[in-house]
Amino acid sequence: MPLIVVTTSPRVAPGLLSHHAWQVLREGPVRTGSAGHPHLPHLEEAGVTVEVVEPDPAALVREARDGTVVWLGADEALMRAVGHAALALDDPPVIEVVPGSYDLPGGRLLDLVEVMDRLRTNCPWDAKQTHESLAPYLLEEAYEVLETIEEGDHAALREELGDLLLQVAFHARLARERSAGEGGFDIDDVADGIVAKLVRRHPHVFADVKVTGAEQVGDNWEAIKAAERAAKNDGDAGSVLDGVPMGQPALSLAAQLIRRAGRVGAPDGLLVDPEAAGDDLGARLFALVRRAHEAGLDPEAELRATARRYRDRVRAWEAGETGEA
Repeated sequence: MPLIVVTTSPRVAPGLLSHHAWQVLREGPVRTGSAGHPHLPHLEEAGVTVEVVEPDPAALVREARDGTVVWLGADEALMRAVGHAALALDDPPVIEVVPGSYDLPGGRLLDLVEVMDRLRTNCPWDAKQTHESLAPYLLEEAYEVLETIEEGDHAALREELGDLLLQVAFHARLARERSAGEGGFDIDDVADGIVAKLVRRHPHVFADVKVTGAEQVGDNWEAIKAAERAAKNDGDAGSVLDGVPMGQPALSLAAQLIRRAGRVGAPDGLLVDPEAAGDDLGARLFALVRRAHEAGLDPEAELRATARRYRDRVRAWEAGETGEA
């Protein structure tokens, strides 16, 4: 006879159980170690009797040898103890795990929101942070994500993306403490805004617009952005350069300005001419960025790749592996 363990997700509404789980629970007998298990009221309403008992792994295993026993809930320590108790028997029962509910995609994000709430309330360091004090960490985490991508370290990418996601959750938690009139919002407002934007800017996916390829998708994206700017500015579409963050590194800033200007057909003559600028180093650098754009290259990525090669050569030189840097 089996010991059947029915697992449930705390991130799924109580009562939403799989068909198999309902079948098992109705066959009983059902026991649990938690008097506050969120599914108990729903099971009682459905006519399923659940006995709340003190968890005894050895007793559960012995009882399951004589008849089916259903256990609601899967505490890791208890399951480990049940496994050890079963191995200690000459004729152990079958132990079956029946998933009652699964996490929905993104379900763990709810845990992040809950943890962030506790940190903001109970941790002295987290409690005193502001948007301004967190700004350096946002940049730092973004650069660490970039580094793992450049290094091809996909295992580290998971962790670094988590660190960056924490910054988003932290800033949203701070904003929740302000009223709507003071610019307050929460993590759901953040998610709602980006979902609405993605749906609006992908009419070929969420509406009946037809596209022939990625280039047309890009053209539609820019047209929709222009319409959005006009809606915000009483019909004035403003400049294609609106929204370009001028505080970003100069190389990537120049590349973004050139890329944006090219989308509206700005003539090359508006760009800096190194010959006319004489010894203006900035003008010559800007011209190099333009050349990279024309070649389909990302100047920031190209320079970073060269910098990494230089770093490796310097380290090799320091270790005496080469005669020059």
